Amino acid sequence: MALSTITPSKPSPGLPNNIDGVLLRSSNPLPRARQILTALQHLRIPFILLTNGGGQHERDRVRQLSHLLSVPIAPSMFIQSHTPFADLIDSTNPGDDLQTPLKDKAILVTGGDGERCRKVAEDYGFRNVIIPADIITSCPSLWPFTSPQNYSNYARPLPLPIYNPSLGTLPSPSTLGQNDYLQIHSIFVFNDPRDWALDTQIILDILLSNSGILGTQNPSRQPTQQVPLYFSNPDLHWASQYHLPRLGQGGFQAAFKGVWDAVTDGKLPLQYTLIGKPSQSTFEFAEKRLVEHRKELLGITPDSEAGGVVGLRKVYMVGDNPESDIAGGNKYQSALGSQWETILVKSGVHVGGEPAHTPSVTVDGVWDAVEWALDKEGWLDGVKLEPKERSAEENNQTRLRWDPEVESAGYPNS
Repeated sequence: MALSTITPSKPSPGLPNNIDGVLLRSSNPLPRARQILTALQHLRIPFILLTNGGGQHERDRVRQLSHLLSVPIAPSMFIQSHTPFADLIDSTNPGDDLQTPLKDKAILVTGGDGERCRKVAEDYGFRNVIIPADIITSCPSLWPFTSPQNYSNYARPLPLPIYNPSLGTLPSPSTLGQNDYLQIHSIFVFNDPRDWALDTQIILDILLSNSGILGTQNPSRQPTQQVPLYFSNPDLHWASQYHLPRLGQGGFQAAFKGVWDAVTDGKLPLQYTLIGKPSQSTFEFAEKRLVEHRKELLGITPDSEAGGVVGLRKVYMVGDNPESDIAGGNKYQSALGSQWETILVKSGVHVGGEPAHTPSVTVDGVWDAVEWALDKEGWLDGVKLEPKERSAEENNQTRLRWDPEVESAGYPNS
């Protein structure tokens, strides 16, 4: 069925799509990925891109994706694993009597290339962001197995010194951390750590410290109130250009938990918050974005909703990873009452065999996934969807006119 013959007379479903293994493999578009996104935009079917990847600001990654796929994508349509961290800038930590917002406190951000994740966190609104490079260049003896020169191009001076007994007596608990020594109030793993050993040592030191004062240690080695620790991505594997899946941030988490259990003799459970697919919180965040984008795309206003316009009732999660995409979509409980189904594609992490989590259907690629969803919604009447190829001139015009930093109702500026 040609796109021009389809009449969108039924309520449109929503389509969250994974990126790596569904639309791209590394930086290479997968077959018909561009065509299916073009088809969705032609039919005004709302979709968002939901990935456990990260390490860049959303606007920068969107610019790359728009170029690679030759499809205009707005930042509001794109969610990375760490995107929900932006909502925490005004939050406070448990036990903080002063209720100081997290944006004004020193936090540790790990993962990603260079200081990209620091800059992302600063763009989110965090004002005092420390990264492992800052710590190792200020105190090389903290981890003597790496050279501080490796980080000298982007490391910054620490705002306060790391505690060392040679510097003087540790302040009393009542004044601990008040403009004396570096105190880390929260730890955020934004992206896959590049130096697992260094990051493990620094995170471990902070969690075992006295109230987050780096260089101290709780006398019992079992602090009752651990510094809040946030992971952004549970994926054990991800699909790269290599022919076999590669370890992701989930691998780092597993390794760190092993070290933590060994150091604490297994007597102190590691306290942490995990977001990213398949967590309920990430799917809630994604559904909220999908609803907002759908309203913008279809011009839905409070008046039209009152007039009986059907809200988002069906969502199809398209992904390549049974452990994150399919598991998350299967177990998600929508507060809005929308029904979620899952579509597993064999173009990424999952290439065959029985998946750990059963999807609604398994197909070869993203084109087949969307075609199955649209047919189930009664848009195709059992007829195969035919791609509409765009000319090179049309593709070039899209690249020229689209500015991802300017959002206009979630679709191209014109």
